[in-house]
Amino acid sequence: MAAIGIDIGGTQLRAALYDQDFRALDRFSAPNEKEIGPRANLDKLAAFVNAHREGVGGIGVGCPGPLDIPGGKLINPPNLFGWDGLDVAGYFREATGLDTRLNNDANLAGLAEAKLGAGRGWESMFYMTVSTGIGGAYVYKGELVNGAHSAAAEIYNLIVNEDPYSHHGVNAGAINEQCGGMALSRIAGERLGRPMDAPQLFQLARAGHPQAQDILDKCADNLGKALGNIACVVDPDIFVLGGAIVLRNPDFLERIGEKARKYLIHPQWLRLRPASLGEEAGLLGAALWAPK
Repeated sequence: MAAIGIDIGGTQLRAALYDQDFRALDRFSAPNEKEIGPRANLDKLAAFVNAHREGVGGIGVGCPGPLDIPGGKLINPPNLFGWDGLDVAGYFREATGLDTRLNNDANLAGLAEAKLGAGRGWESMFYMTVSTGIGGAYVYKGELVNGAHSAAAEIYNLIVNEDPYSHHGVNAGAINEQCGGMALSRIAGERLGRPMDAPQLFQLARAGHPQAQDILDKCADNLGKALGNIACVVDPDIFVLGGAIVLRNPDFLERIGEKARKYLIHPQWLRLRPASLGEEAGLLGAALWAPK
């Protein structure tokens, strides 16, 4: 039976129709227009669904957290202004007549990597995305572990150092504020005295700039520390890392692994792989999450 996966982002809305073997049959994308409000944006996605609903078992939706996963509702996602408290699953059930399940976008990317990508074949996998921000997912025996309050693997709030900076209620010293793309821009701007995004920081470091190299070395160490902390709790067979910062800088992934081995109880057993599904991971994971 076919399934539809939907990915709701702060700037873009995406959807795809997949067959039972998870081959894409059709795709849709549109900007998330803040000025028209959440329901008008969701109407664009519902129109795609209604044009392809024949033979579809259900809809899976990925969205930035925090979420009430069992209730299918958003709580207060920081990059979706005006969407607080929205019953996303209920909207799609009413607008399309199809059963719908909601989950965190990073969780669903991790589910796809566990079942179809770099984590395939392992009993347990922890997924980390290192992009604009930091997200995570834990998959055990093919099932997402969401936790009692939809907060399992929400590693964005994991404390890795004593930096007092905090943003949007995230813990001071949390990995999201130390290692995500926005965090690197902030730190580089403070240390180098000029605006700089993450790609420019990597370029400067490769050119031999000592302060840029130091910023990235500390970032790799904080990410390695996070992997060590995660391993103490769930001890996965394999870590899979995705997101633009990792996937566009393979040497940085190697450095993260070197740092992580300092913090692991069993460093010789660290398996660390890059994600393999690219931007398709979130949509595939949403389709996997869809009710059958």
